[in-house]
Order: sequence, then structure tokens, then C-alpha cells
Amino acid sequence: MKVDVLLGLQWGDEGKGKIVDVVTPDYDIIARFQGGPNAGHTLIFDGQKQVLHTIPSGIFRQNTMNVIGNGVVIDPVTLRAEIEALEAKGVQVEKNLIISRKAHLILPTHRILDKYSEELKGHKKIGSTLKGIGPTYMDKTGRNGIRMGDTRLSNFKERYETLVEKHRGILGDYEYNDLLKEMESKWFEALEFLSKIELIDSEQYLNDALNSGKKILAEGAQGTLLDIDFGTYPYVTSSNTVTAGTCTGLGIAPNKIGEVIGIFKAYCTRVGSGPFPTELNDEVGESLRKIGFEYGATTGRDRRCGWIDLPALKYAVMINGATNLSMMKADVLDTFDEILVCTHYEIDGVKHDYLPYDIDAVTIKPIYKALPGWKKDLTSIKSLDEAPKAFLDYIAYLEKELNTPIGIVSVGPDRDQTIIRN
Repeated sequence: MKVDVLLGLQWGDEGKGKIVDVVTPDYDIIARFQGGPNAGHTLIFDGQKQVLHTIPSGIFRQNTMNVIGNGVVIDPVTLRAEIEALEAKGVQVEKNLIISRKAHLILPTHRILDKYSEELKGHKKIGSTLKGIGPTYMDKTGRNGIRMGDTRLSNFKERYETLVEKHRGILGDYEYNDLLKEMESKWFEALEFLSKIELIDSEQYLNDALNSGKKILAEGAQGTLLDIDFGTYPYVTSSNTVTAGTCTGLGIAPNKIGEVIGIFKAYCTRVGSGPFPTELNDEVGESLRKIGFEYGATTGRDRRCGWIDLPALKYAVMINGATNLSMMKADVLDTFDEILVCTHYEIDGVKHDYLPYDIDAVTIKPIYKALPGWKKDLTSIKSLDEAPKAFLDYIAYLEKELNTPIGIVSVGPDRDQTIIRN
């Protein structure tokens, strides 16, 4: 058996949670492999909206096990709130959720450090969600971190105090003591609450499951263009959001990777700072934001909106080895007379059809191709046989340019508004 991977091909917010939920019945295990509570995976079904931050998006399917892998960083307070909200709706979280002992913990001081660091950057802020993600990954790579398994050791409190003392030295005279006292109380209460969730050696668990014929889907967070190595650095997240992150974030060997499902919107969005070649600071951009309800699921911030960007998308398909694509929010484009597609970047008079180094340091002029809009409400169609020709042409054009099939098309936010082609 192989592990299939599902991840975002843009700057996050592509709709990964919805597609994981849709395809979960085909899998026995859904495993998150990186990121933390900076993720916001939105699912809508039975007339209700659900937002997940740390828990894998398969949690609403009773027969599926959900694993928080070693590559994820966990804020106990956020995770507790997430579990309590699900349990209040009748979801059997304790039965269907397990956590890697090797997953690192976000301490209260990590969140304070995040806020402190962002304030120091001034106008050069990267747009952090201020969840403590970056400082936690820094301690992980600096070999100072605390992992979930440590919480059940006799010297856990000593380990905690040692790391907090290190953070105090960094923060210096920054005013935080009252805030820390309040945060610590909730943090330790949340850890006690989480003691009811089983901890596992996730790499062994997942490989044993593969060997016994179980089907596993690895769920990514954020998007390829936010990858710490291959994204629009430094305006990126602190983990590897690409397919390779599955190997390090779950303990899966490269030769065990199967299908790679890349998720993208029929247009582009981005939250926070950083380059965005096709961004529209005009009425069209505002229309995309309002029609698509483009506001961050985690931060609530307005998402920046623009036309689809093929050079960036081709780059993401290449980096991830995407074998199948899912196009999201096509219905948002229903009212447009024409739809623009960025086919190339013009930099210093030279055309590029790929994502060059440090696009923040150069002036990019996007070169567009205009395609006719379909001018029809897609939200009620159940099959592409009912779709207008212009919409089918749009799909065909993207498949040809990306040289990858589009297997799933989303025509609305609900679970049922999903068309599976192959």
C-alpha cells in the first residue's frame, strides 16, 4: 500500500479541508503531517460550518482514525477548545483521534515570542498568525523543544521551566508577566484535559497500518507557496508544506508515497504580507473577496485576491509531483464576463513561465490571457454534463497548461457541491 497526499498548491486557504472530508470514506486513516493551529480547514455539510485547526479533517467520519503526526506543533489550549466544540456536536473525538508522542508543544512563551518578534519587524512584518508556530519550530530545530511524550515523564515540569527560562532571556524587559500567568493557567489545564487522548509512536503506527493493507491519506496545511524552502521566502510558514514534508512529518519513506492530490482555487488568494503577482487592488479584487467570502478562517483577516497564476501553479505541481488536481470555488467566477489567467511574468522585459528566485525583490508584470466567462450559476449542478461549455473549456485549458488531470471540481462550499470526475 501507498500513502496518498493531499495538499495546497497556492498560499493556503485552497479548500483542503473540504476535499479531505469528501474523500475520507476511501481511507482508513487521515494524518496531518505539518503546521499547527495557524491552519484553518473549513468544512460545510448538513447546513453547518465546521473549522478545524489541528485535528485532521476526517474526524467527522465515524469509521476513520485521525492522526496528528510528529511534524505538527500543538497548542494544548487550541486543541482542547477544538475537541470540546466537536464533542458538543456529538463527534467521538476520543475514539477517533490519536497524537504522535514526537509532536512538539507550543508553550505560552512561544506565543509571546511570536508577538514580540512581529512587533520588532515593524513595516517588514511577515503577517504571522501569532500562534507561536515559528518560535516552536525554532526550538525544535535548536533541540530545545518539548514534545507531547515529555508531558507524561516525571521531569516534565523541570523541562518546561528550563525552556521558559531561555525564553525569558530573549524577551528581556518586554512586558509579559501578567499575560504569561494567565496563559500558563489555561495551558496546564488544557494539558490535563488532553491526557485522555492516546499518544502513539506515529511512524510505527502508520507503517504497521500500511503493511496490514490500511489506506492512509496525509493531509497538509497552508500551501506550497508558503513552504519554508520553496515558498516566497521570507513570507512563508515555518514548516515544509510540500509532499516531501509527508516523509519527515509522518515517518513515511519516499517510496511509500502514492497519489498526490493538489488543491487550488479557480483564482488566487493570500493572507498576510508577501509578493502576490496577480493581486487585484480594484473592484474585481473586491468582488472576488465578497463573492468568495475571502476572510481567514483562523485570523479573520481579509484575504488578498487576484486572478489565477499559472507560473506559480506549474511550479507547485512540479515541486510536489502532483498526480491529480482539485479545483475549488469555481462558482465564485460565475458572474464574470471574462476570466483572466496569468500565463507568464514579465521581469525586466523578459518573459518567465516559472517562479523565479525572490519574486519580492523584482518588479513583475503579469501577462494575461483572457478566457470567456460562463455566466451561469454552477452551485446547483450535479454533473459536468450540466455545465456550460465555457466552464468546460476553462477546465480543459488549465489541464493542458498544468499537464495534470483535474479530478475534482468544487462548485459550492457544501460537501454535496462537489463533482468527482476521476
